[in-house]
Amino acid sequence: MTDQRSVEQPAQQPKNVGEKPVKLVTSSELFEGRREICIEHDGERYRLRITRRNKLILQK
Repeated sequence: MTDQRSVEQPAQQPKNVGEKPVKLVTSSELFEGRREICIEHDGERYRLRITRRNKLILQK
């Protein structure tokens, strides 16, 4: 018999009634090897970049 407590369970996303689950996108999928990308939202452009310390910064 195996000890089930040692098996790591995947994180569960909160479920909102009548809504789609939250979409998970990794930064590597978003950036595709780049350090900066441009995101357009509601007619405005935003820059999302990875810093030297590997943090994300969003600028208008």
